[in-house]
Order: sequence, then structure tokens, then C-alpha cells
Amino acid sequence: MKRILIASFALCLFSVAVVAQKIKIKTGIEVLKEQNFKVLEGKRVGLITNPTGVDNNMKSTIDILNEAPNVNLTTLFAPEHGVRGDAHAGDQVENIIDPQTSLPVYSLHGKTRVPTPEMLENVDILVYDIQDIGCRSFTYISTMGLAMEAAAQYGIEFVVLDRPNPLGGLKVEGGLVDDKFISFVSQFKIPYVYGLTCGELAQLLNGENMLKQQCKLQVVKMKGWKRKMRYEETGLQWIPSSPHIPQPISSVFYPVSGILGELGYLSIGVGYTIPFQMFAAEWIQADDLANNLNGLQLPGIHFRPLHIKPFYSVGQGQQLQGVQVHIMDYEKAALSDIQFYIMQEIAKLYPDKAVFDNANDKRYRMFDQVSGSNYVRETFAKNNRFDDIRDFWYKEVAPFKQVSKKYYLYK
Repeated sequence: MKRILIASFALCLFSVAVVAQKIKIKTGIEVLKEQNFKVLEGKRVGLITNPTGVDNNMKSTIDILNEAPNVNLTTLFAPEHGVRGDAHAGDQVENIIDPQTSLPVYSLHGKTRVPTPEMLENVDILVYDIQDIGCRSFTYISTMGLAMEAAAQYGIEFVVLDRPNPLGGLKVEGGLVDDKFISFVSQFKIPYVYGLTCGELAQLLNGENMLKQQCKLQVVKMKGWKRKMRYEETGLQWIPSSPHIPQPISSVFYPVSGILGELGYLSIGVGYTIPFQMFAAEWIQADDLANNLNGLQLPGIHFRPLHIKPFYSVGQGQQLQGVQVHIMDYEKAALSDIQFYIMQEIAKLYPDKAVFDNANDKRYRMFDQVSGSNYVRETFAKNNRFDDIRDFWYKEVAPFKQVSKKYYLYK
């Protein structure tokens, strides 16, 4: 009995240690507080944020700026999901009055995605504070870039309160975006996984003339963050950046399956407990697919046979089989490649189920927009082999890394 009690006590201590991990960095809002909001003094402030915009004590940036005696917060701007996180993915966000502060909230995910002159009437400086996930198709960085263009057009300053890239600052994958496929899910010509913080990305967009017009930009840097850090290493709490990014690990897996997931052909775990971490369908034999994929010996990756019944979305209520993706060595793993190898091995095992012979062609446009080009789909579909598109997928990575280094704020 005594041994059991000691073991239970030790487990409790371990649990507390995991939950209460020491915070190792200061985000942009923390540094802004240290500076006593000097950059905002004497200006009417507009804030683009959502529930992820908090300080190290989990207090909302909205409330921090609203309560600061030397800050005049006049306007809030809502990205996808809204400033309080009360809108579902893809839903239009409405203009409202924020019930907590009585400030106007203007939607940047509704009838317009660009701040209008009327929205900016009482704004001298725009502040951006949103936790990103490091992947091009996540819409918050599109909101940031379009707001920067509006700030430049109307002579308004732009400030980014920087936050960690949860994928770290070293991993870069995927091709750039062709002109014909610029969209809100691929707004700028950057790789699919771009290896920059929001502040660094803002500097790159501004400095490399990726915007219609350069804005007057200032980044409030973090303290203590290093490029090799993944989110768990920062000690920061994670707030879901969207309903299907509930944990930091979800952001790591988003590029693993997000492109293929646009077709709605396979379950990728959205609607189950492990969003973006798996691939499954009724007609898959789990052991066969896992064996084929593990036979490829992809660096840092293991595929485990999986049997599930999704609660909603693709395959709802059906018995599905497939694989769960396990990242065994993050530094070696090429995240975005995995979905293409899934497509490849499905075509080998189940020739009559090859993805582009069966997926809903009405969703091809979204697939192309997210991948940045129709070349990926059209070339892959000929032989169902990743090798056929690998050079295209990676040809711009090294040049982009070289350009990016000019805008690094962290070692």
C-alpha cells in the first residue's frame, strides 16, 4: 500500500511538472509590456487578434491594451474564427461590438478580407498578435499581409507582436505559388512550410516587394526564442489556433495531410481524436498500407496500422482502416512529402482507388490552390509517383532559405 501511495504521489508530481513547465521565452506582447507600450503612445490603435493573442499569464492582448493607461485602443479586427474564436472554419465573420470592451469589431473574413478606409477611420497604427502554425495555407498570415497592404495604402503604421513558429525556424518545404493560384490559402509566393516567425515573414513580405506597397513596419521581437525550438520547448501554453489545431502537435501534422485533405477522399483525422495525423478509408487494409509505407523507410517516420470510426466529417460513423503517422525524428522528417507517399502507395495497393481517378473533381481547384500549382496534381496523376513531382516541390527551397536569412530575427 505504501509503495502504491509513493508511486501515486510521484505521478502527481510528474503531472504537475508537465503542466507547469517553466516558460522559457517572452513573446512580443510580453516585450511590449516591458517597454510600457512606448511604440503605441499617442496613437489610435487597431488590433488584429484572436484567442491565441495572450501574454504569459494567459491574459488577452485585447484586455491588456484596453486597460493600459497610455494606450488608446479604438478598433478590433477579426480574422477567420473571430476575435473571440466563436466562428467555425470557413464561416463568414460578422462585424459586431465586442461585449467585453464595447469596441467595434470589423471582420477580415467576411464580405472583405482587406481593411477598408471606413474600418481604419479611427486607427493610426495596426497591431497584429496571432499565433501562427508555420504553414502557408493557414489563413492568418494572409490576413496579416493584406492588412499590411492596407496600412501602406492609407499611411498607417504596422506592428507585429512576434510569436514562435511551432514548427521551429529551420524546416522549409514545398514549392512557391504560381500566379494563377494566388488565393486566401496561398496569398504569397512562399513555400508551403516556410520556417519563419510571423515577424520575420512580415519583414520578408515587406522587404522582397511581395506586397502591393511597402508599409511602415515594426516587429516587437521575442526574447529567448531560438530557431531550433519547437513549441513544446518554449514552455508556453497552447491555445487552439482553430478548432482542429487543439494542441501544438496538431500544427506539426497540419502539413502532413492538409493538401490531400482538401479532396475529402480519405479521413485525415478531422472528425476523430488525432486531426491531421492519419489517413483512412473503408476499403484500406491497415496492415498492408502500413507495411508498404514502412518499406519506403522514410527518414524519421513510422506508420502504424489504425482502425477507427470517425465522429464526424469524412467517414462519419463508418469502420475505417488506415495508418497513423508517427514522427520518430523531427529533424529528419519531411512533413509535406508524407501525403504524396500515401497517395502513391494507395495507387499501388488499390489501383482502382487511385486518388485523382476517384476524388471529387470539384475540389481539385482547392487542392491546386493549397499546393500552389496545378502542376503537382496533373503530373502526379500520370503515374501516381512522388518522384515525378519531387524536384518541382523542392526546387525553390534552397533559394528561399537564402533570401529568408536576410530577415532572421533569431539565431
